[in-house]
Amino acid sequence: MKKIGLFYSFQTTRTAGIAEKIISEIGEEYIDKIDVLDTDFSSFENYQYMIFGIPTWFDGELPGYWDELLPGLESLKWKGKKIALFGLGDQKQYPVNFGDAVGIMAEFLEQFHAEISGFTTVEGYVFMKSAAQREEKFAGLILDEDNQRGLTDQRVLSWAQQLKKEWAL
Repeated sequence: MKKIGLFYSFQTTRTAGIAEKIISEIGEEYIDKIDVLDTDFSSFENYQYMIFGIPTWFDGELPGYWDELLPGLESLKWKGKKIALFGLGDQKQYPVNFGDAVGIMAEFLEQFHAEISGFTTVEGYVFMKSAAQREEKFAGLILDEDNQRGLTDQRVLSWAQQLKKEWAL
C-alpha cells in the first residue's frame, strides 16, 4: 500500500480542516499526517507521495513556517517524488495574488525535478492573477473559504478522486 505524507500546520484552522476532508476522501489508511511545524527534513524523504497544505498569506506569500523550511528542503532529493499541493486564498480581497503560495511552492519543487500532481481548473473563480496558474489550470487545489465555502466539499472530493487515479491508489 502506498503511504502519503500530508504536510501542513496543525495550527492553521482552515488548512487543517481541509486536510481532514482530504483524509476522509482519500482514505485514512493511505495518509500519515505530519505537522510541518514539528517535522525534520528526514520526514520528507520517507514518502514517494506527498500532499502539502499551503495557505497564501498577506499579499501572496508563503506562510513563514514553509518559507523557513525552503533552504533545508533544497538539499533533499525530489526527483521522482509526486507532490500535490492545496491552499487557501481570497479571490475578492486579493485578486492579484490569489493562491500564490501554491504556485511559489510548485515552482520551488519543480526546479528540483519533483512531479506536481493534482492540477485543477481555474473555471469558477474570479481573480486577476495567480502564481499558481498554469494556462487554464492551477498547480494544485485552490480553495476560497471566504467567498466560495459552499463549493469546497465538491472541489475536495473531485481532487481526491483525481489524485487516487493519478497515483493509482
